[in-house]
Order: sequence, then structure tokens, then C-alpha cells
Amino acid sequence: MNAATQSLTLQGKAGTIEALLDTPTDLAVVGTAVIAHPHPLFGGTMQNKVVQTMARAFVQCGWQAVRFNFRGVGASAGTYDEGRGEAEDMLALVGQVAPQGSLALAGFSFGAFVTSHVAQSLASVRSLDKLVLVGTAASRFDVAPVASDLHDRTLVLHGELDDTVPLASVMDWARPQSLPVTVIPGVEHFFHGQLPLLKSLVARHLRA
Repeated sequence: MNAATQSLTLQGKAGTIEALLDTPTDLAVVGTAVIAHPHPLFGGTMQNKVVQTMARAFVQCGWQAVRFNFRGVGASAGTYDEGRGEAEDMLALVGQVAPQGSLALAGFSFGAFVTSHVAQSLASVRSLDKLVLVGTAASRFDVAPVASDLHDRTLVLHGELDDTVPLASVMDWARPQSLPVTVIPGVEHFFHGQLPLLKSLVARHLRA
């Protein structure tokens, strides 16, 4: 992504986890963001454009950003586990790259579903500074609710014309929680042509 991108090899329950660390070059690091990619069985990797865009937004705001391949993707060991093993791996990764200090979690599509469960698991042991869920796969998976005390630090972004995850399914998930959802008019699931806007919205949330 930039000159400060490093390759990492980390450890999860299924073996090695392939990851990339992007670090700000001209800002003091304020914390670590861990970002999860879309569905492994449908071409999702840490190189996904939405994932890269979120990483850029975090780096722009002074965060070091860690993107990683779920088990069975790229050089990461293991096989697809419907989100369960993926959440375990993300938790293991957090423990290795951000054992202390400010922590943010982010995910896109299937990655947002996994991230919701990781955020829920961490709630009793440490505070999250920011949570970003984009294209949350609420029509396809059992997305965990966001703790009420985390709502002010959470950004849920969804495209109005998302035909992979219908907006209605995300609203049905968010409504019982009174969790706000930011809807981007005219945008579909992969934010084609609107990645600069996605980056801007994430950065605005991080600076709030």
C-alpha cells in the first residue's frame, strides 16, 4: 500500500496467519486497527479494495492498520470455518499485534460479521476505541449486536443499492439496538466509484 507496509506472519489456532501492517510515516501512532476481509469462498482477501481503503483511512488518521487473510486464504493455514474459526484467528491476531493500547476493529461484508463477534468477545476484557462495519452481511449471517456503550464509537456504513446484502436486512439488525446506520445513496456492495467517499466517511468517524 505504501513504503511503510510490512509483511507479517502470525499464529492462529489453525496455524500461520498472513498479514500486512501499514504504518503512518509522518504521524505519531495513536493505536492499532485490525481489519477483516470479505467472504473467503467468494474471492475475499486482505487485498480487497474496500479493505485497503479502510486501511488507508486509518493510516491517514494516525493508526497502524493490520489487514490479514482468513484461514485458507493466501498463505494463511487452515480451511474456511463459517466465521467461528475466523473469529478465533482475529482474536489471536489482536493479542499479538495489539496486546495493549488503543484498539480499533473494522470489517467488510463477511468480515464485518466476524468483527461483530470479535468485538462482543473483547467487551469484557478491554475497551474498543473505534468499530467500523461496512456492508455488514446481516442477510447471510448472525451478526452480533453492538454493545450500547460502544454505539458512539461505531460506524455502520451501507450502500443503498447493495444487492449482495440488502439494506433492509441491516436495518432489521440495527433497529432493535437503536444503532444508527449511515446509508450512502446510489452505492452498491463493493462501493465501485465511491471508494474516496468511503475513505472520507471512515476518516471523519475516526476524528470524531
